Amino acid sequence: MSDLEKDLSGLSGAEDFFAYFGLAFDTQVIAASRLHILKQFHDNLATIDGLEALGEDAKRAVYREQLARAYQRFVAGTALTERVFPRLALAKGAFVALSSLRLPPKPGKAT
Repeated sequence: MSDLEKDLSGLSGAEDFFAYFGLAFDTQVIAASRLHILKQFHDNLATIDGLEALGEDAKRAVYREQLARAYQRFVAGTALTERVFPRLALAKGAFVALSSLRLPPKPGKAT
């Protein structure tokens, strides 16, 4: 396992990745889209041929660039507009108002 892989395996949140790669970020963007940004980062890396053959420094630079690209996608858009996850990609703009949601009745109580 390379030093980069060891370092990355110790990171637990989006903020950790940004700190590790020395990238500035808006906490509101991260709070709203952290999983989407990390998923996009992963997807970006998966499209790069020959990544494993790169040296440690070159690979680190590619990872940094791809994390920055993933983040920028969510600075300009939102999780709904970018649709990174398959479930959101299938959504056709359905909207459910919070006021329409109801808790299920408690067991044993008549409604």
